[in-house]
Amino acid sequence: QVQFVESGGGLVQPGGSLRLSCEASGFIIDYSDMSWYRQGPNKERELVAGISGDGYGRNWADFAKGRFTMSRDNTRNTVYLEMNNLKSDDTAVYYCNAGYYRPNFPDSWGQGTQVTVSS
Repeated sequence: QVQFVESGGGLVQPGGSLRLSCEASGFIIDYSDMSWYRQGPNKERELVAGISGDGYGRNWADFAKGRFTMSRDNTRNTVYLEMNNLKSDDTAVYYCNAGYYRPNFPDSWGQGTQVTVSS
């Protein structure tokens, strides 16, 4: 059974930083593209970033370019999203899934991790 467990969210002031983690289980991420998504209040879920299976490719949403970094640790079956210069518009629940442009497991979303950017 595929599962994703996201963590690392919290309350942060505008301009602050957070590092999110997502541990996958039920499959080995080593050669899998992985991605982060988010869903803000009253908004649809949207892609934030994707990382290719070899770790070299990145697929960024425009709002994430230059501020967010995505990485992976295959030994931990975990992907990370480092977010800098956070803005109020980044307030959302953040999720991860396999895939690069769209989720490979659309029926297996985790609980997500809440990121709130507010002064």
